[in-house]
Formats: sequence, structure tokens, C-alpha cells
Amino acid sequence: MGAVMGAEREPIAVIGTGYVGLVTAAGFAQLGSDVWCVDVDTEKIARLQRGEVPIYEPGLAECVASNRERLHFGTDLAPALENARLLFVAVGTPPTYSGDADLSSVNAVVDAMPASEHHALVMKSTVPVGTGAAIRRIFREQGKEAFGYVSCPEFLKEGAALEDFLAPDRVVVGDSGDWAGDAVIDLYAPLEAPLIRTDIASAEMIKLAANAFLATKISFINEIANVCEETGADVLEVARGMGLDHRIGTHFLKPGIGFGGSCFPKDVSALKQLAGNSGYHFQLLTAVIEVNELQKRRVMGKLQKHLGSLVGRTVALLGLAFKANTDDMREASSLVLAARLQADGAQVRAYDPVAEKEARKLMVGVEFADSALEAVAGADACIIVTEWPEFSELNWTEVARRMPGRLVVDGRNFLDPDAVRAAGFAYEGIGR
Repeated sequence: MGAVMGAEREPIAVIGTGYVGLVTAAGFAQLGSDVWCVDVDTEKIARLQRGEVPIYEPGLAECVASNRERLHFGTDLAPALENARLLFVAVGTPPTYSGDADLSSVNAVVDAMPASEHHALVMKSTVPVGTGAAIRRIFREQGKEAFGYVSCPEFLKEGAALEDFLAPDRVVVGDSGDWAGDAVIDLYAPLEAPLIRTDIASAEMIKLAANAFLATKISFINEIANVCEETGADVLEVARGMGLDHRIGTHFLKPGIGFGGSCFPKDVSALKQLAGNSGYHFQLLTAVIEVNELQKRRVMGKLQKHLGSLVGRTVALLGLAFKANTDDMREASSLVLAARLQADGAQVRAYDPVAEKEARKLMVGVEFADSALEAVAGADACIIVTEWPEFSELNWTEVARRMPGRLVVDGRNFLDPDAVRAAGFAYEGIGR
């Protein structure tokens, strides 16, 4: 990779060093920019200064290490303002109890900005439509009307975030047609991605609408899976036949125990709230959210069908992260499952190759194992929650030796049902 020969890359600042911030910083450093990273979390900044990457994302630690001389980490805004004119905002916008996005971190950044005519905020954090307009109004009220503003939503998939940064499907830039929009477009130019330059509100909406559509696709195929179970059809065959229609496409037609993660639940509920706040009832999204909740309940139904009461039973959860190749536990299905199992009187044992540390912060009363085989020892049933590659290589005869129960619930349709059945297990997939 490296920078375009002869082209002088503009230095930038990134505020917030979570998934989005760190990947954005590493990506732009890889393209040749000096990047000034700012975060209020002193411990996280200390770790980054020592060269430790606090999150698990394939290729990220290597990318940060090979661009160390271009990456500057600190807790103070001054060096960032001094060295860069574009300040990428990548702070968290978690959902509040009402389902709206919590914009307190974003607002803190806005308030911390000085009056300036040669700086601009570039919003990477996912924010409700109308946030850009509100921020520009705040800038005017604070006498900072010359401060630029660009909406540049991120479309990074956790587990493939760096690849997505360096080879995006599209780059969306929403601005008021000034220098700041031009400067952001120049930064992304070496990636030669399709560019959508539009107004700020439309750029904000593209992000929410894209995630809401993907979540709808997941809930749709989960409903089809549930009908397949009633009718004896195999949802994997159905999805294969549907996906070859290029208007539908194969992506996100994988049934399972529901979607999780830091984006889909939050963005779907934020878009639903946003519509509701403007007096519009978004019926489709209400159903998408409901189906996703019911999907986790159906797993409980499968267990009860085979085991009857779960009181005193031991259930092994294989995989805890909301998906493979990440240690992210936000809105992970495993959290809901573990809580429901415990509420029904079951003992929960769990194993995840990378997310255990994060999971321990969020799960109470769960026994953690060091391997999949250790997790299933003595269990009455085992549930595949996350599609970690190592689970497809499990020796099911060995599992059968350690596990007295004979039920495997494959929450991701990830295993070979014949291999599982050959070892003497009852196999329950989703929609098969």
C-alpha cells in the first residue's frame, strides 16, 4: 500500500479510539497521513502509546505497528487542532433507554472546539438524521459559524474492518459544498471507491437506512427459517435459490439466533425512534426488532422440546462474541441466552477463543472454560452461538465421550449435521 508517490498527504485528527476511530486512524496512516488520535480514556491512550491495541480486529495490530511513526496518541485536543484541519469524530453513540442515540460524547466534542475558519468536524460516529443541522446551529449560537462540518459515515464490518476501510463499496460525503468536503474527498481519493457526495441529512440517512435494510434481510430469512421448520423445507436450500437472484443477493440471508453487535440493534431502533419523533410509525422496523427478539426465544423452545425442564441442567455455549473474528460483546445473543437459561434454572458454561475477557464484564454466574471440549464436559446440551472456524473442526466423537447429553443446537447452521448425528447426537439447526 503506502502513499501515492509524490503526493503530500494531509495530516488529520481522529477523536475517539474505539473500533471506528482506531481503524480509521490506522487506515489513513497506511495511506500516508500523519494522524493525531485523541481520547478521554487515559488508560486506553497509555496502552496505545505502548503499542498495545485494545481491541481484537484482524490485521489492525500489525497496521498500527507498521505505521507507528505516523500515529500520535494523546488525551489533549491542542496538538490535534494545531496539526490537522480535519477532525474525524469517532466517539460512541450508544442507545439510551428510550432507544434514541445518546449524543453526549458528540456534544462534548462540539463544545470543546474553538472558533476557527480553517477547521472542520468530520462525523464518523453514527448519529440520527438532523444531527449535522443541529451541530451547525450550535456552532452559530456559540459564535463558531465558520467551523466546517462534514458527514462521512463509516461502513466497516467488524472482523473485516481494515479491509473495508482500504477497499470500500462506496465513500459517502455529505457537506455544504465547501473546502471541507473537497478535503475529505481528496483524502479518500487513493482508494478509488465510488463516491456519493450529497447533502448532510441524506448522508446521515444513507447509513441508518443501509443498516436497517440489512437487519430487515436477517429478520426476513429468520421468519422464512421458522416457516421451513413447520413445513419440512430446508432454509439453506431456500436461501441458496433466492440469493442467486441478483436483485436479492446472497449476503445476509443466513438464518440464525438473531442479529447483535454495536450497530444493527442500535441503528434500527434509532431509525424507528427518529421516524416516531417526527410522527411517523415505521411498522416494518417494529417487526424486524420483534422477530429478532423472538429468534432467541426459539432456541429456548428447542432445548425444552428435548430436555423438558432446564432446572439443574448444564448447557454449554460455544462462542460468545456477537460474530466471529471480533471480541465485541455489544448486544451479543449469548448475553440474552445465558440470562434466559439461568432464569430457567440451568447452569451455563461458556467458551470463546477471544471474547472471554469482554464477556466476563457482562456475564454473571457463568462458568468459563479454556476450550470447547472443556466447555461441553458434563453438559446436557450444547449451543453453537458464534461461528468461530474452530467449531467446524470439532471431533464430535470426542465431544460425545465428554458430554453426557445428546443435544446440539446449531444456532448458526454452521456444523455438518451428518457428522454431528453420526456421533449419536440429536442435531437442531435453524430452519432445517
